[in-house]
Amino acid sequence: MTETRISRWYFGGIASCAAACCTHPLDLIKVHLQTQQEVKMRMTGMAMQVVRSDGVLALYNGLSASLCRQMTYSMTRFAIYETVRDKISSQNQGPMPFYQKILLAAFGGLTGGFIGTPADMVNVRMQNDVKLPPELRRNTRCNYRRVIFFLTEGIRKLFSGASMAASRGAMVTVGQLSCYDQAKQLVLGTGLMTDNIFTHFVASFIAGGCATVLCQPMDVVKTRLMNSKGEYRGVIHCLSDTGKLGPKAFYKGLVPAGIRLIPHTVLTFIFLEQLRLYFGIRVVTST
Repeated sequence: MTETRISRWYFGGIASCAAACCTHPLDLIKVHLQTQQEVKMRMTGMAMQVVRSDGVLALYNGLSASLCRQMTYSMTRFAIYETVRDKISSQNQGPMPFYQKILLAAFGGLTGGFIGTPADMVNVRMQNDVKLPPELRRNTRCNYRRVIFFLTEGIRKLFSGASMAASRGAMVTVGQLSCYDQAKQLVLGTGLMTDNIFTHFVASFIAGGCATVLCQPMDVVKTRLMNSKGEYRGVIHCLSDTGKLGPKAFYKGLVPAGIRLIPHTVLTFIFLEQLRLYFGIRVVTST
């Protein structure tokens, strides 16, 4: 008899929240870089401007919305992916083929991205509000309540950019979850490493790189849509307007996105694996 442990459905959300607390300043700087109309500042310069103008705590502006997003978006995609994957794997007595992992991750990411759109929109607005003049700020603390209760924004504005958020969610989930599973399977298959924290680090680092490259163009468009004040008529208009700035505009902030997403991916999976190891559901199988 051998005993293994599998994740509970909510572990992904908890692990993502823990990782977000560590990487939130990088996420804030990434949003600031993506919403520049012209490339005026790099990552270090933007960070220094935020600290000089509003203090060190401004780097954590929007953390509450970020955690809310992780508890909706990330919890949903992890719950769908891991629950279905574990069920299919137990029936097949082996791991799923890679293409099935990709399809499952895409579905989970689409669903999670749509559900997490309201919190994601508030997160982007709260992060970007810091660099606006006081008279132009949206007063994000009150704005959070308005968005939640549909008092001024309306349900259409609440899900502004939902199509891009869902598409981006699908791409990043494919890059993170399916690539992590496959990378971990290949690393363990070499026989050179065991299922330990170093293996989790290597596999999650690969997954973070894949996710960054896959989702960056959609991330840029999604950020512009969510931060707009009505200047874009839709996704196509935003795409064409961004395209006028040149192909590099779609990869604006790629380095800070990678610096943020790769550590976030690594921390998420390390936390997730530790939760699974110590608090996961016990499964006993006969050998």
